[in-house]
Amino acid sequence: GAASHQFLNFAAERVRARGGQIDFLDVTLVCEAPKVGPHREAIREAIAATAGVRIDQVAIKATTSERLGFTGRREGLAALATATIRLPEPPAPHATPCPAGGRHAVRQ
Repeated sequence: GAASHQFLNFAAERVRARGGQIDFLDVTLVCEAPKVGPHREAIREAIAATAGVRIDQVAIKATTSERLGFTGRREGLAALATATIRLPEPPAPHATPCPAGGRHAVRQ
Protein backbone atom coordinates (compact mmCIF):
# COMPACT_ATOMS: atom_id res chain seq x y z
CA GLY A 1 0.00 0.00 0.00
CA ALA A 2 0.87 3.65 -0.22
CA ALA A 3 2.39 5.63 2.63
CA SER A 4 -0.20 7.61 4.58
CA HIS A 5 1.62 10.92 4.08
CA GLN A 6 0.88 10.65 0.35
CA PHE A 7 -2.88 10.73 1.03
CA LEU A 8 -2.55 13.70 3.39
CA ASN A 9 -0.37 15.58 0.90
CA PHE A 10 -2.89 14.93 -1.90
CA ALA A 11 -5.80 16.18 0.21
CA ALA A 12 -3.91 19.31 1.35
CA GLU A 13 -2.97 20.09 -2.26
CA ARG A 14 -6.62 19.82 -3.31
CA VAL A 15 -7.67 22.29 -0.62
CA ARG A 16 -4.96 24.76 -1.68
CA ALA A 17 -5.83 24.29 -5.38
CA ARG A 18 -9.33 25.60 -4.61
CA GLY A 19 -7.90 28.62 -2.82
CA GLY A 20 -8.64 27.18 0.60
CA GLN A 21 -6.71 26.68 3.77
CA ILE A 22 -6.54 24.05 6.48
CA ASP A 23 -7.44 25.48 9.88
CA PHE A 24 -7.13 22.39 12.07
CA LEU A 25 -6.41 18.67 11.89
CA ASP A 26 -7.70 16.33 14.60
CA VAL A 27 -6.40 12.75 14.57
CA THR A 28 -7.41 9.81 16.75
CA LEU A 29 -5.22 6.71 16.68
CA VAL A 30 -6.84 3.40 17.62
CA CYS A 31 -4.35 0.84 18.93
CA GLU A 32 -3.59 -1.32 21.92
CA ALA A 33 0.15 -0.69 21.59
CA PRO A 34 2.45 1.14 21.38
CA LYS A 35 1.61 3.99 23.70
CA VAL A 36 1.19 7.13 21.61
CA GLY A 37 2.30 9.61 24.28
CA PRO A 38 6.06 9.24 23.75
CA HIS A 39 5.59 9.70 19.98
CA ARG A 40 2.87 12.38 19.99
CA GLU A 41 5.07 15.40 19.22
CA ALA A 42 6.96 13.64 16.43
CA ILE A 43 3.65 12.59 14.86
CA ARG A 44 2.26 16.14 15.15
CA GLU A 45 5.42 17.56 13.55
CA ALA A 46 5.27 15.10 10.65
CA ILE A 47 1.57 15.76 10.00
CA ALA A 48 2.02 19.54 10.24
CA ALA A 49 4.94 19.47 7.80
CA THR A 50 3.08 17.27 5.31
CA ALA A 51 -0.13 19.33 5.47
CA GLY A 52 1.70 22.66 5.44
CA VAL A 53 0.23 23.90 8.73
CA ARG A 54 1.65 24.96 12.10
CA ILE A 55 2.09 22.29 14.75
CA ASP A 56 -0.48 24.03 16.98
CA GLN A 57 -3.07 23.27 14.28
CA VAL A 58 -2.65 19.51 14.78
CA ALA A 59 -4.12 17.48 17.64
CA ILE A 60 -3.29 13.82 18.25
CA LYS A 61 -5.11 11.57 20.68
CA ALA A 62 -5.33 7.84 21.10
CA THR A 63 -7.76 5.22 22.25
CA THR A 64 -7.99 1.44 22.29
CA SER A 65 -10.59 -0.83 20.77
CA GLU A 66 -10.94 -2.71 24.05
CA ARG A 67 -9.12 -5.69 22.50
CA LEU A 68 -11.68 -6.03 19.72
CA GLY A 69 -10.90 -6.53 16.04
CA PHE A 70 -7.55 -6.34 14.31
CA THR A 71 -6.41 -3.40 16.46
CA GLY A 72 -7.35 -5.29 19.61
CA ARG A 73 -5.36 -8.30 18.43
CA ARG A 74 -2.41 -5.94 17.80
CA GLU A 75 -2.39 -6.75 14.09
CA GLY A 76 -2.36 -3.06 13.17
CA LEU A 77 -3.72 0.30 14.07
CA ALA A 78 -6.40 2.60 12.70
CA ALA A 79 -6.46 6.37 12.33
CA LEU A 80 -9.52 8.61 12.24
CA ALA A 81 -8.93 12.15 11.06
CA THR A 82 -11.05 15.27 10.72
CA ALA A 83 -9.95 18.44 8.99
CA THR A 84 -11.45 21.88 9.45
CA ILE A 85 -10.92 23.77 6.22
CA ARG A 86 -11.96 27.11 4.77
CA LEU A 87 -12.76 27.53 1.10
CA PRO A 88 -13.47 30.84 -0.60
CA GLU A 89 -17.11 31.78 -1.08
CA PRO A 90 -18.38 31.03 -4.58
CA PRO A 91 -19.48 34.11 -6.51
CA ALA A 92 -23.12 35.04 -5.99
CA PRO A 93 -25.43 34.25 -8.91
CA HIS A 94 -26.12 37.26 -11.10
CA ALA A 95 -29.79 38.29 -11.05
CA THR A 96 -31.25 39.96 -14.14
CA PRO A 97 -34.69 41.46 -14.67
CA CYS A 98 -37.17 39.11 -16.27
CA PRO A 99 -40.03 40.32 -18.44
CA ALA A 100 -42.44 37.89 -16.70
CA GLY A 101 -44.10 39.95 -13.98
CA GLY A 102 -41.02 41.72 -12.70
CA ARG A 103 -39.49 38.55 -11.30
CA HIS A 104 -35.81 37.91 -11.55
CA ALA A 105 -34.11 35.11 -13.35
CA VAL A 106 -30.91 33.83 -11.84
CA ARG A 107 -28.08 33.37 -14.28
CA GLN A 108 -25.12 31.30 -13.19
